[in-house]
Amino acid sequence: MKQWTPDLRATGKPRYIAIADAIRADIQSGALSPGDRLPPQRAVAQELGVDFTTVSRGYSEAIKRGDIESFVGRGTFVRRLRASAEKPDPRRALEEDPMMNMPPEPDDPEVVARMQQGLAHVSANLVPLLRYQSAVGSLQDREMAAQWMMANGVIPDMHRLAITPGAHATVHAILTYLGQPGRVVLCDRITYPGIRAIAAQLGLRLVGLEMDAQGMTPEALDHAIQQYDPLALYLNPTLHNPVTLTMSLERRQQIAQVLARHGVPLIEDDAGAFVAKSAPPAISTLIPDLGWHIAGLSKCLGAGLRLALTTMPDGAAKGGFTQVLHTTHIMSSPISTALMSRWIEDGTAALVQTAVRKAAAKRQTLAAKVLEGCQMRGQDHAFNIWLHLPEGTNRAEVMGRMTNRQIGIMPSDAFTTAAPPEEALRVCLGGPISLAQLKDDLHALREAISAKGWSG
Repeated sequence: MKQWTPDLRATGKPRYIAIADAIRADIQSGALSPGDRLPPQRAVAQELGVDFTTVSRGYSEAIKRGDIESFVGRGTFVRRLRASAEKPDPRRALEEDPMMNMPPEPDDPEVVARMQQGLAHVSANLVPLLRYQSAVGSLQDREMAAQWMMANGVIPDMHRLAITPGAHATVHAILTYLGQPGRVVLCDRITYPGIRAIAAQLGLRLVGLEMDAQGMTPEALDHAIQQYDPLALYLNPTLHNPVTLTMSLERRQQIAQVLARHGVPLIEDDAGAFVAKSAPPAISTLIPDLGWHIAGLSKCLGAGLRLALTTMPDGAAKGGFTQVLHTTHIMSSPISTALMSRWIEDGTAALVQTAVRKAAAKRQTLAAKVLEGCQMRGQDHAFNIWLHLPEGTNRAEVMGRMTNRQIGIMPSDAFTTAAPPEEALRVCLGGPISLAQLKDDLHALREAISAKGWSG
């Protein structure tokens, strides 16, 4: 039997809820493991100095959440999860795009089983989930999304929160809502390639601004606003794709001050919001009347969900933006949103998040070791590195030498909005590639950019 006593923190919640929360927290931290037998309820009640009924209700709540299970005559145990009896379709394993910046995929059987269990819950509600629903997500799902945001240090405003069909589609919808083809949209000189495609499709002119080690400089932004009278600024300030930097709080405050002074809207593509562990507050929180905040779920829970948690500015016409979402996408998939909600509610989302962070940090350490001495940039929880090539080395030739490798590599051309592209590559470390294969491919990449690699 596990020697365990729940830690009842002062949260203001009823004590039985606090007991269930403590059980889940200790499962997620590893203090309780699948199969552990919990102490009898009377022993826990005596240890905590509470009524037996309180502990009984706490255990019942944890059973309802799916965290523990009870057997008459045997006791109460941390639930052992079983993987689905369905066998995977090998054709599905081929459905991937290695050029995308994907998170490492969960491979712990317990985590995968929890994810599959969420699908089983969704399937029990399948018929109503096949109906048309709200363009901004149901109240139930938005409340669960708000709970996830708060758990990750993002303070939501339910009146301005929408569940939208992925960050890319949301950026498209925001720029459609803001309208005015021919206007300028400002961004970093090196930026997410999706914004380039969106701007081109909507007839907007994308202008990239100079960056330093912290990202866009406030001086460059101030000058560009006066020169171009832009429609909006697009930024990716946390785990920037592709250069991996995270903007400091001081720089975020400076950017917010410039935007507020000129009244320019911000589209904050915060793809790393739920991946980075200690990023400063979103810029949008500093300018709530101008900032659109898009917290995508692709990087922490999976791109296949195609979901983002989007907070609209105070000054935006919610009805107008909702109408754009409805016109362009009708709604986010209710099946995906239900799965998201279930994973948040039963703790699976936190388990996946932890697994992704650990795997990303491990892969960053591997890349730093294999490519030691190379000019590269990465961060613990980023899914890629930004690799500058040695003088005299050509990015096209390096990519040619890596053609038959599994590792995803993209040249700087795809990310550059101003000035000639530099000799650099985005090297993706995540996705389905195994750690062993990644190590082999990184060694091949080092060979491809070395003097020996060019000797033929």
